[in-house]
Amino acid sequence: MCTITSTELKNNYGKYIKLAETEKIEVTKRGVVVFTMVPKRYELGEKLKSYFGILPKEASIGKDPDERD
Repeated sequence: MCTITSTELKNNYGKYIKLAETEKIEVTKRGVVVFTMVPKRYELGEKLKSYFGILPKEASIGKDPDERD
């Protein structure tokens, strides 16, 4: 993760947009984090992690429960 100031982001916007494709970037203003840029693929991964462990082991996804293998 990278932390930059809002001025740095403003002055080098293209550079940080490109960097945000691969890593999280925290943007600060007067020393306080005001927002975080997060890669889209990271967001999807975090959502999937949040669902891990919710379903019981015997649950199957995408199959009819009455269907046999």
